Amino acid sequence: MVTFCKKKCYLFVLITLFISTVNGQTNKYSLEDLIEASKQYLPSLLQKQALINSAQAAVTDVKHSFLPKLYVGDEVSIGTDNSMAGSYLQEVIVPSVSSGVTGANNYQPASGNIASFYGDYELLNFGLHNAQVNNAISYVNFGKADFQKELYLAKLQVSQLYLSLLGDQYRLNVDSQNIVRYQNIFNVIQALTLSGVRAGADSSLAEAELSSAKVSYNQTLGKINQLKEQLAFFTGISSQQLNIDTLKTVSSIDGLTVMNDLMDTLNNPLIDYYARQKDIFLSNEKLISKSYLPKVYLGISGFARGSSIQYNDDYKMLSTGLGYQRLNYLAGIGITYDLFNTTYKHDKLAINYYQIKASDYALQQQKLALRSASLQADEAVKTAEANLLELPNQSKAAMDVYSQKIAQYKAGLITLIDLTNASFVLYRSQTDYIEALNDWYAAKLFKAEATGNLDQFIQLIK
Repeated sequence: MVTFCKKKCYLFVLITLFISTVNGQTNKYSLEDLIEASKQYLPSLLQKQALINSAQAAVTDVKHSFLPKLYVGDEVSIGTDNSMAGSYLQEVIVPSVSSGVTGANNYQPASGNIASFYGDYELLNFGLHNAQVNNAISYVNFGKADFQKELYLAKLQVSQLYLSLLGDQYRLNVDSQNIVRYQNIFNVIQALTLSGVRAGADSSLAEAELSSAKVSYNQTLGKINQLKEQLAFFTGISSQQLNIDTLKTVSSIDGLTVMNDLMDTLNNPLIDYYARQKDIFLSNEKLISKSYLPKVYLGISGFARGSSIQYNDDYKMLSTGLGYQRLNYLAGIGITYDLFNTTYKHDKLAINYYQIKASDYALQQQKLALRSASLQADEAVKTAEANLLELPNQSKAAMDVYSQKIAQYKAGLITLIDLTNASFVLYRSQTDYIEALNDWYAAKLFKAEATGNLDQFIQLIK
């Protein structure tokens, strides 16, 4: 395998001599640089992070919901005090009147003052508090898993664009070499035509082939610019500033060959997302069970009151009612339970039971899909490696044939068609090699994605 990589690197460097001076640019970005930029820039990732912060705030909110409730108030009032014996249902707002049962209405105003304090605390809820906190935490964990999945997919997309850009830059070099070859052929023909050795028709045909080579170059350059715009979308880096270091990427081949390809079901974000989703329903199950148990409350209350009306219905000065004349306190323990809670709990648990099953099936489906993707990637790697072992022979033979044909053409032994055919075979052997190498990189990338080893892949692409 090491021999395979060395042969591959050697040949590939031979056909990509342009690497050190691509477009004359000096700012070069590694795959890690681009992914780090996307983490800081991509709005969808920032959105997921904000949702995590929201879920964490919800945990704090749940914890604080079990604090004691303490209410204080004070009221100063003035008005009449007329009432009658009897009861009524309070369907409308009726001012509170205490005492004031006299033989006739008394419209003399009276003042009053009342200050109150009330508090209650849930002494015992049989584990409901912990169940609510754990349920809130499960949403935090799901939010983190959702963020990691989104980040994982963003890394995958940036890696795909990076490798596509890498391949097209290599292809651009081959197109450039093809232009140089046809330019040399055109120059040779012109020299032979001027000397009378060749007819002028060969010059026109060579010029057409040269123009075709330039068209291919322009198309590849256009694809490169489009890929840079796509990377700019993910990273926020201007497309004019994007340039990757292809020499370092080629040097990573040996590392990718021996990288860990074992399935990581514990740390794969594409699996963990569904596992954390299932955890939410499992925590819901515990929460439902605890929500329909009895609750024990402690209640305390106290109030101070003053009135300008004395105990014998003697109306004093209004200022008399502004002070506090009577004090009271009260404390008690109560228990509440809805007799239909068993029915409600059964219904809720039934709903949640099927949600758990659905989430478990989703988890199994994801594991199955990733396993299939991993096996498909293995086959793609085998095919690409087989081609990469064979293509150097094709490239070497094509180079030898082209060198022979150019010499034979100068000697007048072959036609221009024979020479351009040899040039095309050499060009195709170079592009075939680039496509095979791109296929190998892509297969390794998808293998890393499926097995949960994408970060290791990225680290090896320095």
